[in-house]
Order: sequence, then structure tokens, then C-alpha cells
Amino acid sequence: MDTNKLRTGHKIMYDKAPYVVVQYTLRPQSRGSAKMITKLKNLLTGAVIEKTFQSGENLEEADITNARAQFLYADGDEYIFMDNDTYDQFTFSKDKLGDTILFLKDNIDVDIMKFNGNPINIQLPPTLTYKVTHTEPGVRGDTVSGGSKPATIESGAVVQVPFFINIDDDIVVNTISGDYKERAKS
Repeated sequence: MDTNKLRTGHKIMYDKAPYVVVQYTLRPQSRGSAKMITKLKNLLTGAVIEKTFQSGENLEEADITNARAQFLYADGDEYIFMDNDTYDQFTFSKDKLGDTILFLKDNIDVDIMKFNGNPINIQLPPTLTYKVTHTEPGVRGDTVSGGSKPATIESGAVVQVPFFINIDDDIVVNTISGDYKERAKS
């Protein structure tokens, strides 16, 4: 792949490891070829690096495939998943998953990234529905003000919600930003 074709989300091999392009900028030079300045995230370790490539340089695309998997359960700091096609079970550590664990709940389907056939990371659906397990009652008259209050959802995460949300309400949450999106339709 030519460096001029690099875009956010492209998966490449660099230094014998798979990386995803997080950010890129093409810098024209007054003499010679342009430079592609990138931020790359290592898909195995999660480390982010900055790398500058010369325009026209060739890069190898990473052999990343996607599949569906189901989150089964957590066992201490280990999170167990099952591939929906092969029924193979695999484990990720709490450190590997990072903040993603805040929005995991039993039996949800996730996308799994595989490198050379081995699972390396998961991706949650962009939005999921959760039951509110704890929140303070809203004060009458506050519903018009547009304010918010903290609410604990069934996965254990705390989300800022409007005052009219109560315990046992189902809400839709953006799993990428962690923001309340709307009350779930029944």
C-alpha cells in the first residue's frame, strides 16, 4: 500500500507488528516528496506512536480479520469470550480491554479482531441498552432545566443522565464516549 493512500482506520504492518492509523497529516515539502505524519496504535499492545513516512513509500497491509464473538463472563481480571462461528473460547485480561470493560454485560455480541487467526482485541457495538441500577430521584421541576445526574448501569459504569431517568429504566448508551443517548424504546 502506498503511503499516500493511508487513511484513519487502515491497518498496516510496521516493525513486525499490526498497527491501525489513528491520525494522519500530509505535509507537502518545498523540495522533494511530501511527508505523511501519522499516529499509529499497536493492535497487540495498545501503545500509540508517531511515525513519519515519505510520500510514495510502500507499506504492508496487516492481515486483520473480523468475526463475531459473545461475551460469556468475567473471572477476576480475566474476561472470557466465545467465537460465534467456531465456538472456541478465548480470554482477554482487564489491562488489554481497558475501558471497554465498563460497558460489557453478559451474553452481548462483540466484534473481534484477529491477527494471523488469533484474537487480539474486541470492539463493542456503538450503542447498547442498559438497565439503571442506581440513581438519586429527580427533583420535581428539574426536568425542564436540562441538567443531569449520575446513574449506575447494570455493567457497573456511571453515566450522566437527565433528571427524569429512574431506577429500572432502560437507557441507550454510546459505548465509545460513555454518554447517555436516549431512553430505550419499549
